[in-house]
Amino acid sequence: MITNKSIDTLRDRGLRLTRPRRIILDVVRATDAHPTAAFVYRRVRRRLPRVSLATVYRNLRMLAAEGFRIDDVPAPAQRTDRRLPARTGFEVLDHRTEYYGRCRVCRRPGGRSSRTR
Repeated sequence: MITNKSIDTLRDRGLRLTRPRRIILDVVRATDAHPTAAFVYRRVRRRLPRVSLATVYRNLRMLAAEGFRIDDVPAPAQRTDRRLPARTGFEVLDHRTEYYGRCRVCRRPGGRSSRTR
């Protein structure tokens, strides 16, 4: 789901939050995987059947350029997952770790200051 911070960030940069752009952001943020453009396109078409693949690509490029990006980072398996069921009675089916920060460009003086994922 798109957040108010994301809306404000787009508006602060002079970008309109069009319906296709909002839906594309919702789709990207709702997935646990690193989505491909084709995946996003298929999901967006469920809500906006007349959207073109070119619109999805153009918006994904623009959003990435503005700092709304997802980067996959390999992480070692955590041993605590094996102990969790014994301590809590909760069966672990899957887990993920998310890091929030700023990319190299955004950390430069005068760079973008948006929070990225």
